[in-house]
Amino acid sequence: MGLIADFLLIAGALGGAVYCNLLARRLRRFNDLERGMGGAIATLSAQVDDMTRALEAARRTAGESSASLQDLTVRAEDVARRLELLVASVQTLPEPDPVPMWRHHREAG
Repeated sequence: MGLIADFLLIAGALGGAVYCNLLARRLRRFNDLERGMGGAIATLSAQVDDMTRALEAARRTAGESSASLQDLTVRAEDVARRLELLVASVQTLPEPDPVPMWRHHREAG
């Protein structure tokens, strides 16, 4: 009976060793930086860094564009006010003489 128990114990230990070896290989492949999940994680991490830099550049550009647009809007409002004043001043001018200037000179001479 002791011999059977020892044999079962050795078989269980060998089964556990084989199973641990199998898990170690799978874990090595999983963490492989070229083909496994480790490579995918490294690639994704690099892509996240690139996207973060691109996002910051886009934010910076959007901020600059916003400031430029605000400046242009202020300038456009100023020009619109000036145009309104010009239109108002043109409306207050007297009506032009219907007789052309060259006729006045001919008749006088």
